[in-house]
Amino acid sequence: MVPFAGWEMPLQFSGLLQEHQAVRKHGGMFDVSHMGVLRIEGTNPKDALQALVPTDLHRIGPGEACYTVLLNETGGIVDDLVIYDIESNQGEKESLLIVINAACAETDTTWLKQHLATTDIVISDAKANGVLLAVQGPQTREVLESLSGESLVNLPRFGHRNIQFNGLGTEQPESVFIARTGYTGEDGFELLLDAKAGRALWLSLLAKGISPCGLGSRDTLRLEAAMHLYGQDMNINTTPFEAGLGWLVHLEIPAQFIGRTALEQQAEQGPLRRLIGLKLPGRAIARHGYPVLHNNEKVGEITSGTWSPTLGEAIAMAYVPTALAHIGNVLEVEIRGKNHPATVVKRPFYRRASFN
Repeated sequence: MVPFAGWEMPLQFSGLLQEHQAVRKHGGMFDVSHMGVLRIEGTNPKDALQALVPTDLHRIGPGEACYTVLLNETGGIVDDLVIYDIESNQGEKESLLIVINAACAETDTTWLKQHLATTDIVISDAKANGVLLAVQGPQTREVLESLSGESLVNLPRFGHRNIQFNGLGTEQPESVFIARTGYTGEDGFELLLDAKAGRALWLSLLAKGISPCGLGSRDTLRLEAAMHLYGQDMNINTTPFEAGLGWLVHLEIPAQFIGRTALEQQAEQGPLRRLIGLKLPGRAIARHGYPVLHNNEKVGEITSGTWSPTLGEAIAMAYVPTALAHIGNVLEVEIRGKNHPATVVKRPFYRRASFN
């Protein structure tokens, strides 16, 4: 167990490698209850929230979700988040569900309340003392179907709805929010439910052969999929264009949003630096903060790096000047006083061939 954003979190259960392979081959589960979950409710919450994100929120409808970022005035990334459009019953106010990073939960909530203060939007904690579970891997759909008795075949990626579970410690079936999302590069689901039902579901999944997984494998899995870790691979000093997240920026929409002017200028001129993927030969592993060199001069730093259990080689990400970011370019990484070659490669490092 290790401290993480004010929580005590498991680094590993059976071991990082075993947990990593479990997710890639069959299924693993992560307790991600440290993540913040907010409900944004009111009149036209998408229109209100649109002023804070560069992604066209009207591209999603009820039962759909999107990944996006909060920005500051310079286009810097305040946090990344997933926004779920919750289907409302007739007469109910529209609502969105937002999942945010644990380390940013307090600042994000303050940011949202400050910028939405002039609207009728109400922001509340949707998780409270509940549980958020990530169940990831190629066999997890079948396992969840066997426990719920409901088909998830037609639930698309980033789709979500409520399903019923029996045997979670309550007399009546438990309604559970489930979304086909995750942070591993695998097919998988995230489920929001109360603490008692969450513990019961964890034990049921364990009995079905789903492996408990910790922060260690969560990091190696997400890095193989080239998914960003906030605070390392992006922060308030990096823009979506620099971070390789330009696909989140929809400058064609007429809406004004925080950071739009800065992003319009960067879109026209091009970013001065870019986030790249690197592979290193041999057993040398580039870690966070290691210098990246070109012609023996420092041109950047590793943001995330590890040994890839799936690929059997060292992988990393780093920011370098745009002129050095082209695929196939060979740079160097200084590791314990020695320079090691590192080749710029296409991201993600690992991509699942298909999703069931």
